[in-house]
Amino acid sequence: MYRGFRKVALAAALVVAAGTAAAQTAAWQQSITQYIESQISNGPLKGAVVGVCAVEIAGQAGNDGGNNGHDGSRTMVAYNASTRMIPASNMKLVTTGAALMAFGPDYRFTTEIGYTGSIDKDGTLNGDVYIIGGGDPTIGAADTTAYKADALFWKWKTLLSGAGIRRINGNILGDGSAWEGGLEHPGWEYADTWTYYGTGSSALCFYENTIDLQVSAGAEPGAPVNMTQAYPETPWLKLENQAVTGPAGTGNSLYLQTSDKSSEAILTGTFAVDRRPKREQASNKYGALTCAHEFYKNLKATGWEVTGTYGTPDQVGGDGKAKVGGNGKGGDGVVTIGHTESPTLAQICRKTNVDSDNFYAESLLRAMGEAATGIAVYDSCLVAINEVLEDIVPGAANGIVQKDGSGLSRANAVTPEWMAGYLAAMSGNKAFVESLPRPGEGTLNTIRNLSPWKFRIKSGSMEGTLCYSGYVLDEAGNPRVSFAIFTNNAAAKASQVRPALESLIQLIGKN
Repeated sequence: MYRGFRKVALAAALVVAAGTAAAQTAAWQQSITQYIESQISNGPLKGAVVGVCAVEIAGQAGNDGGNNGHDGSRTMVAYNASTRMIPASNMKLVTTGAALMAFGPDYRFTTEIGYTGSIDKDGTLNGDVYIIGGGDPTIGAADTTAYKADALFWKWKTLLSGAGIRRINGNILGDGSAWEGGLEHPGWEYADTWTYYGTGSSALCFYENTIDLQVSAGAEPGAPVNMTQAYPETPWLKLENQAVTGPAGTGNSLYLQTSDKSSEAILTGTFAVDRRPKREQASNKYGALTCAHEFYKNLKATGWEVTGTYGTPDQVGGDGKAKVGGNGKGGDGVVTIGHTESPTLAQICRKTNVDSDNFYAESLLRAMGEAATGIAVYDSCLVAINEVLEDIVPGAANGIVQKDGSGLSRANAVTPEWMAGYLAAMSGNKAFVESLPRPGEGTLNTIRNLSPWKFRIKSGSMEGTLCYSGYVLDEAGNPRVSFAIFTNNAAAKASQVRPALESLIQLIGKN
């Protein structure tokens, strides 16, 4: 009797506890829905399109896995979850995750060093030195992930010395011919392609294919803006300054208009008279040529004799000056003497997601296209990534329209439901999870109200769009909930929308 009574009592207690938990969950879900609707009706999201999905992750996958062990994941929150929306830089989550699955976290890009011609007994190369790009996006980059340019150049010189080369009776050529097609996605807004965040990727790059300009306002409105090129040097580029000083309070609307078919660049727009001098960053269409020039300079500065000039295989003139406008294709007969390697893909992906680096993301997408199809044009790249995504989330095409790797294209479209499910499927991939920033770092540096030990989140923003996707972590630091919050067509400023979305993330994390 007593034992039976205890069993019945225990069963009854379990039923009551289950009922209480279910009621608490229902109340929690209702509170989230009410909060979203309040922000849409009277808050900063008034008139905006909002989509939210949160998924409870079932089990823990292995550290090298994708969707293993998550078939039982349960949708906890769904608000316009099946509506396709612009994800902005949340698209980088798709690109970095697919790259990690395709190549593995320890993958490294290689850059080969080679030469043409012959080497005399005295160590003179009668021919040209080739820098053959393999897609490493970090060459000459300023971030802490990348190797310093001088250190990388030292390795290249070591390879030359190891081949018996002491002096060069020829040219230094940067060969970016491994990747075909245009630098940028053809659907990007034209003005974006002039900016540092819209610079195109290439098989051989330098300094993320950007140029730094030092700018300052003129003495009065209407006066020319003061402009000098800071880094890197591009002697072949003729800079024309048409920018003018604007009235106080008008801000900065400078653009450096460049083209991969011309050696001319034009600085346009205005720079307000009350703005402080700053370093303005713009797009450089000649990554391979810039890399060759910087290595050429380094060789000369460190005592190497180079009788020729710098260029790309089809961009060297008889007058000793580099030319522009060619396709950078190399010729036959190049003898490879060695290579250098990039940081690991895991490191590159973390830099991509923490700092929302468009250039790195586009480089990863094009690398997948080159590896899978042998062609790095965008159509081939998207075919390649779709094959990887199909292995991670079967039926992937039903919830995503992907046009590029970074999210810069306004034609990208993803449902919050798909993104949350994709993140759940990727939650066992340790390198991927750790690539997402914690609150307070990178693009989340202004978020101070969310615990850095409880969340891993990627932000995404462009005009009228602000998105957050990521994970709620358990006490051991493992993902227990994946979520996607997309807002499109918001009229309020991002600084007003952001606190509302942070509060929503807090609510999701309370369950």
